[in-house]
Amino acid sequence: MTSGPSGDEGAPAAAEPTIERFLGDPTRDLGDWRWLWDGDRRFPIRSAPGALGKLKVLFKKLLRPFVVTPQQDLWERQRIANLIVLEYLQRGEDIRRVVLETHAARLDFLETVWREGLNEVMGHNDALFARVDQKVDQIRRDTREVWAKLGAAIAAVESVGTGAIAEVRSEQLYLELERRHRGTEQEIRERIAFYLPRLRRVGEVLDLGCGRGEALQILADEGIAARGVDGSAAMVAACREKGLRVEQGDLFETLAAALPESLGAVVSFHVVEHLPPETIDRLVRLAWRALLPGGLLILETPNPLSLVVGARNFWLDPTHRRPVHPESLALSFEVAGFDPVERLELHPFADSERLPEVPIDAVAETLRPLAERVNRLRDQLDDLLFGAQDYALIGTRPGAR
Repeated sequence: MTSGPSGDEGAPAAAEPTIERFLGDPTRDLGDWRWLWDGDRRFPIRSAPGALGKLKVLFKKLLRPFVVTPQQDLWERQRIANLIVLEYLQRGEDIRRVVLETHAARLDFLETVWREGLNEVMGHNDALFARVDQKVDQIRRDTREVWAKLGAAIAAVESVGTGAIAEVRSEQLYLELERRHRGTEQEIRERIAFYLPRLRRVGEVLDLGCGRGEALQILADEGIAARGVDGSAAMVAACREKGLRVEQGDLFETLAAALPESLGAVVSFHVVEHLPPETIDRLVRLAWRALLPGGLLILETPNPLSLVVGARNFWLDPTHRRPVHPESLALSFEVAGFDPVERLELHPFADSERLPEVPIDAVAETLRPLAERVNRLRDQLDDLLFGAQDYALIGTRPGAR
């Protein structure tokens, strides 16, 4: 029988119990109580201050044999009963410890099994996902091959005048270009939101080349009356599925059919670069005719003043005709009668794509003037290479509303 609940092998021996552990707030250690009752320890008679206190202590010591001797048999029975109770309590404590140790071992075992099982399941999942990835890659390759063969077949029969097939091919190419190069619908909506303060309370808005309808959707969400026109049947169908007012047709015919001074704004985002250069001036004049006094014409297009845009990014879309220089487009606005004409530079390149600066603080004092000159040259070259990716011209038809 151990003397307490913590009988671990290798643990340091517990200190010998003392009577002081039972004075005041008594100990809760079962081994201490066994030491008390097994050895029939006697509690000391405490002294008290003063002569009277000492007299009381002496009296208790003299009286003690006369009290203890007659009750010795009863005291012995009580002592044995207490020891029996302690033995049962100790057994309960030992059982509790064994149960806890057993449960701890079982929990460790279950945790090990769970961890190994989870690792095995994850291993199966990884293998399954790898297999799925292989299947998806194979399907992607097969799909590309089918599209390539279909495109080749369409190109072969176009020479015999099957215009409907050519139109389908053109639609497919248009949709893929929109998906790949224009950006997500959410990105386009965020860009168009920039114009909302100018378009509120101007009247009905006509979107030329509305595409997937991002501008029309955000205008509708703001409670602004708007309609659009696009030459792509697929784009028009997509817009109508969203409940937008869109018609399929020619931009110029739609603009020419609008009643004079009937529109609050004419907008066109990344469309004029797809038009023959000689038709852009006509579009601007037709817009002036259709706008109310105070109405707005907003044309946004890639910025050719950025060499990276004009020499590289612009030509990613093979349907682009040629870049539209902001000065020539501004001249068309002014000759058509718009006043004022405002030019906005939009969508700068991310800092990570631009030329890095020389960190002045990291350069030796004697080299800082040279580093500053290099940074000024860097700024000029950076503006020439990058600048803004797009620009917009906003023309106002003069006159009171």
